[in-house]
Amino acid sequence: MNMIEMIAKKRDGLALSGEEIRFFIEGYTDGKIPDYQAAALLMAIYLRGLTEEEIFLLTKSMMLSGDVIDLSQIRGIKVDKHSTGGVGDKTTLIIAPIAAACGIPIAKMSGRGLGFTGGTVDKMESVPGMQTSLSAEQFVKQVNEIGLSVIGQTAHVAPADKKLYALRDVTATVGNLGLITSSIMSKKLASGSDAILLDVKCGSGAFMETEAEAADLGEMMVKIGRKAGKKMVAVISDMNQPLGRMVGNSLEIQEAIETLKGNGPEDLTELSMILAGIMIYLGEKAESPEDGRRMAELAIKDGGALIKFGEFIAAQGGNAEVIKDFRIFPKAKHCIEIVCRKNGYITALYAQKIGLASQCAGAGRLTKEDTIDLTAGIELLKKRGDFVQKGETVAVIYGNNRKKLEEAAAIAEKAYTVSRQKTEEIPIVRKMIGL
Repeated sequence: MNMIEMIAKKRDGLALSGEEIRFFIEGYTDGKIPDYQAAALLMAIYLRGLTEEEIFLLTKSMMLSGDVIDLSQIRGIKVDKHSTGGVGDKTTLIIAPIAAACGIPIAKMSGRGLGFTGGTVDKMESVPGMQTSLSAEQFVKQVNEIGLSVIGQTAHVAPADKKLYALRDVTATVGNLGLITSSIMSKKLASGSDAILLDVKCGSGAFMETEAEAADLGEMMVKIGRKAGKKMVAVISDMNQPLGRMVGNSLEIQEAIETLKGNGPEDLTELSMILAGIMIYLGEKAESPEDGRRMAELAIKDGGALIKFGEFIAAQGGNAEVIKDFRIFPKAKHCIEIVCRKNGYITALYAQKIGLASQCAGAGRLTKEDTIDLTAGIELLKKRGDFVQKGETVAVIYGNNRKKLEEAAAIAEKAYTVSRQKTEEIPIVRKMIGL
């Protein structure tokens, strides 16, 4: 096979065969195909697109480029959940223990944060002593014993995606439906679960800005997953403002714990109950998502989900006393208050700006090698729809570098829009696909 011919073929709008796609993925992963030819093919794909069959074959080849996790030793229907990333999105840490408490085995691999979206693994590591790297044997054993384990994704899962994404990032070829789908689904399919719930964000703080774009991505991922034999559901959820009131690793863990106690903010609680209900339904412990939601609400009310979260922390070496005493978490040295400059209703709270401010304060990374400040972040005292008075504190920024906090405060202040008229509420879930 010849890369030049393949590039020309895709440039002219023709479909690549399964053999050609395998040749490309294997050759590029092994270093036999140079960056300049891979970049040329990616640009041709970006401009000409991929058919559904090509997306499936590309996803499958990327999945098979590394380890495919075998979860067959874990009893029951394993359910995974993936979010496309957002500001303050800590739902995994809420819905995983809820689902596990309802009898759904959760064997999840999660990533670290890059940019301002935050990573579940980083949040977990803000719990003193908590380990996010387990052997395959430990991983399986823990899920069989307590029903839940969340670990960092290994470099051996879909290595083709890691290499291709780095190239896409520097060649302006990230924003293509087929390439995004294959990137996400290759990792999810390699992770070994029987069912996958996708939380596709849309809005100012999401990768997909419009509901239509998010729906297109959700529908394609559901199709590819089902073609691979998985049970699939996608939820399109709002990310025009941050989810919950806490943004930042340690702060978000604390808010997750409060939500498991039944004290979470309304938007975070609502989305978590919807997602948990679907997970319980996909795991066949409920007859419908609505029935699953009722089970999730009961797991919060009777304390089962919080107990499960404590078991999960302890099993991975963390100090489970954090669920009772937040003073165990490390604390930031400095804080700066953001004060409202006029009376009125908050009509917008731009998630992207809050995310950038949080990143500036030290809670996010610019590169994967950066060290993050686990104590840094933002507490949102007021959100969209709230009435505020001039001089009232609307947010507090935390961190250990005073200069960074001052820069972050300047960004966060611009995230708020205040007007005399109150705007209509935006539903947290816009659409469901696959139910």
